[in-house]
Amino acid sequence: MPIKTFRFSICFDFVNIELERTQIRSRCGIWEMEAAAKRYLLEKGEAKAAAKRYLLEKGEAKASAIDALPSKLFEALVTQGLHVDLIETGRLVCSFTVPTRLLNDGNYLHNAATVTLVDLVGSAVLYTIEAPHEFSGVSLEINVSYMDAAYAGEEIEVEAKALRVGKAIGVISVELRKKKTGKILAQGRHTKYLAVSSKL
Repeated sequence: MPIKTFRFSICFDFVNIELERTQIRSRCGIWEMEAAAKRYLLEKGEAKAAAKRYLLEKGEAKASAIDALPSKLFEALVTQGLHVDLIETGRLVCSFTVPTRLLNDGNYLHNAATVTLVDLVGSAVLYTIEAPHEFSGVSLEINVSYMDAAYAGEEIEVEAKALRVGKAIGVISVELRKKKTGKILAQGRHTKYLAVSSKL
């Protein structure tokens, strides 16, 4: 298979990042490697540890070529400082202090950061369920209702619950609330397609 070269440029007001990756042979091959690693974790009864690692893994653990794509850059920006407080079957509770890097022009938590948390923590809760799924799936729908604002320095709690996980579809609810008062900031619903990808 020929080696492909991908080049991405991301321009922000404060940083200009250019990523170039070679030796990306195919996304399917990478997905198969990730699926094999996740299958091994689930078979060894380490589903809860897998969920925690999914959220907390550092750059060294993210060695696959797909991790160098810009979407992973944003995941790292949002999840840096995220702590896993509780892991139960079908439930995951995390917390973090709102950093200034995630504020919008109004000086409160950016809506895109909230959606990213709904996506990532909602996906991670699937690893707490002992199911025959090899990967966390593909998002079909993410819906977020915003109810209040969070400002820099406030402690936020993110709770994800698996409402239903079937053979092909998973439905997760994610709630963000202020840790001190319990006031709800946002409620999200995340629907994922979980069927195993084709081996073709």
